[in-house]
Amino acid sequence: MNSWNEKKKLKIILLGDSGVGKTTLLNRYNNKDFKQLHQSTVYVDFITKELCIGEENFSLQIWDTAGQERFKSIPSRFYRDIDCCVLVYDVNIFETFKSIDNWHAEFIKQANPMTPSKFPFVLVGNKIDINTGKPRVVAKEIAEQWCGSKENITHFETSAKEKTNVEEAFLEMAKKARSNEHYLPIYVPIHMPVHMPIIHISTPLEGKPRRCSC
Repeated sequence: MNSWNEKKKLKIILLGDSGVGKTTLLNRYNNKDFKQLHQSTVYVDFITKELCIGEENFSLQIWDTAGQERFKSIPSRFYRDIDCCVLVYDVNIFETFKSIDNWHAEFIKQANPMTPSKFPFVLVGNKIDINTGKPRVVAKEIAEQWCGSKENITHFETSAKEKTNVEEAFLEMAKKARSNEHYLPIYVPIHMPVHMPIIHISTPLEGKPRRCSC
């Protein structure tokens, strides 16, 4: 029997070119220290993190992909049951931003969501802490124009090194995943007659998570 207090799994995937900082973002969110030098992710890895939004408990499963060219064709099974897709680029390297279109199209192709234009995406421009003394390579306005062309995808600029906007970005990812109605659990009372229609239950999200006693 289902319970309102049952933890619901939300599955998120991080996509983007190698070196944009997907792994360091994930490590910072997972309360690990920033490492200036680290090995690239080998193929695919993931972490699981528990959190609460409003009165609901969630198990957040975040998948990190290698992003290297030879892994561009990630097997379709890794896209299965994804609730939110996160596209990551380096604000200091324009080529990584240009690749976002390809990653976006690849996800749509492999995941094949029922309504592609409504599927939850989040765009993250990482490494804003780097200051070369030159104008920003990928201006915030350019990234937001791209988001507007894709049904107003939410955009964050982050620094894994300084942990700038990392918590905020991952909270928004969780909210986006939670809002994906197709994946919401269905609560069926044990004595419900079989001929009664099943109704999806949705409660409004609150702005910030609260600490759970779970």
